Amino acid sequence: MRGGSSRWAHGLVVGKFSPLHRGHELVIQQALDHCERVTVLGYSQPEWAGCERERRERWVQRRFPQVCNVQLDDETVRARCAALSLPWRPMPPNNADDATHQDWLTWLLTHVLREQPDAMFASESYVEATCERLGREWGRIVSPVRVDVGRHQVPVCATQIRADVHAHRWALAPEVYKDFVLRVALVGGESTGKTTLAQALASRTGAAWVPEYGRERWAQCEGRLTLADLMEIARVQLERERLLAQQTHRFLFCDTSPLTTLGYAGWMFDQQPDALIEMAAHRYDLIVLCEADFDFVQDGTRQDAAFRDRQQAWYRDQLLRRSEAVVRVSGPLMQRVEQVLAYLQCP
Repeated sequence: MRGGSSRWAHGLVVGKFSPLHRGHELVIQQALDHCERVTVLGYSQPEWAGCERERRERWVQRRFPQVCNVQLDDETVRARCAALSLPWRPMPPNNADDATHQDWLTWLLTHVLREQPDAMFASESYVEATCERLGREWGRIVSPVRVDVGRHQVPVCATQIRADVHAHRWALAPEVYKDFVLRVALVGGESTGKTTLAQALASRTGAAWVPEYGRERWAQCEGRLTLADLMEIARVQLERERLLAQQTHRFLFCDTSPLTTLGYAGWMFDQQPDALIEMAAHRYDLIVLCEADFDFVQDGTRQDAAFRDRQQAWYRDQLLRRSEAVVRVSGPLMQRVEQVLAYLQCP
């Protein structure tokens, strides 16, 4: 303890955070409750798909912006060593013995991060031996603090979660779970069935869908949209996607995307501002191009079939330039639903 108080000056939480779950969060919160500052250090060798360093860093930042967030992979450690003119030591594999991990962690904290925490918080038994190893290196006591040892408060482990993230979504904060939601964008010219398909897919899978904000804005402006309106349409569309991704289950079906708004900026104003181009580059796990293989339906907001053909050609060209997966759907509604679900491997 520091000066007889109930707080340590510097607490440490180490983990793989693959993914960051409620158990990890309990440990981190305990450290925050008892320390003046906290370092959350994460590494994994190898990394698991969907739990790469960038995501781990983002999860910790979203949930605990007040901590010192250090998420590592071999390349980031190599870069830190180079900046300090230190020889690089690759991180040990996940299945290495405890002594190997303790030696590497001691080296990392002492020579690379140059931090000497006063306490280490964990729910695992290795915390005592690790603190003893750190204490020998630094010539002082490093206090081990065990949190929820029997995992009674959060009865789950990361291995279970990785086996089926969606079945264990209760163990993940919405800000974390949303990164495991597959985002599907439906694009295509006017009157190609995007909205109907989005609704049908959501109904079939029990997931959420994001309506096209552009229609709302068009009605609000009584059909007189400006380029500024289009910029706002793209921004709001992405914000609604972000919010619904935290509430849906497994999938999020998006009725159009900022790529659609970019198209209209060119068709209506012959302009495509850089900010709109950037929003239109927003990535999806799957883009569904709805084919124009049925009669054009005029609902009072659309142009004509010739314009739809022009749009379809533009979408095909744009999608060839992108790296996302693309599936083209055609035929009656239920045929289109089955085509999308087959790609998503969803019954």
